[in-house]
Amino acid sequence: MIGTQRTLGVGPPGSALFFTIASPVGPYYPTGFKAISLEATTYAVRAWPGGVGNAKLGANYAPCIVPQMQAAKRGFHQNLWLFEQDNEEYITEVGTMNLFTAWVAKDGVKELITAPLDGTILEGVTRDSILELARERLVPEGWRITERRYTMRELDEAASEGRMLEVFGAGTAAVVSPVRTIGWRGKMIDCGLDADKEAGPIARQMLEWISNIQYGEEEHRWSVKI
Repeated sequence: MIGTQRTLGVGPPGSALFFTIASPVGPYYPTGFKAISLEATTYAVRAWPGGVGNAKLGANYAPCIVPQMQAAKRGFHQNLWLFEQDNEEYITEVGTMNLFTAWVAKDGVKELITAPLDGTILEGVTRDSILELARERLVPEGWRITERRYTMRELDEAASEGRMLEVFGAGTAAVVSPVRTIGWRGKMIDCGLDADKEAGPIARQMLEWISNIQYGEEEHRWSVKI
C-alpha cells in the first residue's frame, strides 16, 4: 500500500493504492527445502514493544538487511532476532519468518512452542495456520501447543539435555523452513536434526498438511471451491 496524495509531508495520506500481487514462486532459499542455520542476534534489535513490529511494513525489513549481510559473511542464512530484557534473551522471530521450537518439556510432555503476539512479531498467516493445525491434529497425540515468551537459555538447555526435537521457521514465502543449527554466544546449538536429514517429522508434516490444503488435495474449511 502506498500513499498517493499529491503533497509532501509527514502525516496520514488522504488517498492510497493497495496492490495485490499473485504469482507462482520458487523456493525462498536457494538451497530449497533444506535445513538452514541462524545467527542469534542481539547487536541489533528488529522491533521494540510499542512499535510496529507486528505490521508488514518496509520499515521492519530495510534495517535488517545489513545485519543479515553480516550474518551471511559468517556463514549463516538468517538472523534469529533476540530481545534482551531482565538479563534474558527472548526469542522473537527469524529475519523473514516466525519461529517454532519442538522439544520435550521438563515435565516430559512434547511441546510445540512459539513466541506470543506481543506486538514485536508479525502476526503471520502461516504461523496461525500451523498453530491451528497443531491444536487440531497434534494435541490428540499428546502434544502441548504453547504461545509464550521463551529464551535462548531455555532452547540451549533443551539441546544440551537431549530434549530438543526440532526447530523450524514459518512464513508466507518459505512456508516451513527447518533449522539445523543456531549460533549463539560463540557456540553452535544443534537443533535436533540427524546429519543425513534436512527436516524433522513435525516440519515435514506441517509442510505436507498446508500444501495439501493449498493445492486442493485435502478438503478443508480454509478452501473454497469455485
